[in-house]
Amino acid sequence: QVQLVEFGGGLVQPGRSLRLFCAASGTIVNIYKMAWYRQAPGKQRELTASITSGGGTDYADSVKGRFTISRDDAKNTVFLQMNSLKPEDTAVYYCNADIMLWGSRSSANYWGQGTQVTVSS
Repeated sequence: QVQLVEFGGGLVQPGRSLRLFCAASGTIVNIYKMAWYRQAPGKQRELTASITSGGGTDYADSVKGRFTISRDDAKNTVFLQMNSLKPEDTAVYYCNADIMLWGSRSSANYWGQGTQVTVSS
């Protein structure tokens, strides 16, 4: 099976930066698209940023110019660098990935358990 584990969440003041990590483990053959979603209290989960296996990226309008997604395929890890954080960035951030496992005929979609990011003075 596959496990996605996020690290790096916490409490940070507005205007500061935070870096999230998500590491995938298991009998992995290949990881295709990787993404970060977030869910604020009382709101639906939304796509924040995504990155393809070729390195193409996409961002929600609300984070463009402030957040950067990247990946290290050698370590099966995806990162989210968050700069100029705002109180409205407060949410639980979830890692998501399309992963092909040994012995599987197709990829499947997996979620991490989430990490809390709180932006407050």
